[in-house]
Amino acid sequence: AEDLIIEPAKEKKVAFLVVGDPVCATTHTDLVLRAKEVGVKVEIVHNASIMGAAGACGLQLYNFGHTVSIPFFEDNWRPTSFYPKIKYNRQGGMHTLCLLDIKVKEPDFQAMMKGQTKFLPPRYMSVNVAAQQLLEAEETLGEGAYNGKKTLCVGLARMGQPTQQMVAGTLEELTQADMGGPLHSLIICGELHDLELEVLKEYLLEGSAYELDCKPTANEVPASETKGDKQPDGDE
Repeated sequence: AEDLIIEPAKEKKVAFLVVGDPVCATTHTDLVLRAKEVGVKVEIVHNASIMGAAGACGLQLYNFGHTVSIPFFEDNWRPTSFYPKIKYNRQGGMHTLCLLDIKVKEPDFQAMMKGQTKFLPPRYMSVNVAAQQLLEAEETLGEGAYNGKKTLCVGLARMGQPTQQMVAGTLEELTQADMGGPLHSLIICGELHDLELEVLKEYLLEGSAYELDCKPTANEVPASETKGDKQPDGDE
């Protein structure tokens, strides 16, 4: 960022284009602070964002809690730092917007070992993969943050485009939903107002087994502790 954006901006105008609204990411806020520290003037042009577009499914934005990011699970790295935030939201009856991982310009380490500079094809997490990983996180941690068979969730795809798609159902059902191409996001519902539920029914998968389940309780004992196992450490 220093060499590509901030240093050139001392002498000329530099534009940094992002998907969504630039102030929705802490990385961009940090960039603004660093630019101002060296006397570079910053002008922000706001843009449409999934943070607002998520309300198109009928869920009221006032009823959302912490937004979380769901990273791709790897063989030796399966972080669950999103899980306690979802649990916290649902304990308060709040919805959770899950931003799904995007991998672009990942280095091809096999090619690098041969002295070649190559990048892997872009990867965009789908609602299906996110639902599968959320089910795994619940199975691993077992604190009842949500119920894969009952908790109502909403898959969002290509919001703001003519092909935008919204599908409501349980996590188990969303693992099989055909949402088409990227970009995808996912919402885990909290307590639902009658009006919210009325709108969501338009996007509900036929025959969905969802139930308006109870929110998790703060004093729930993790299943891992009842079995005498050490509780996983999330990202650490």
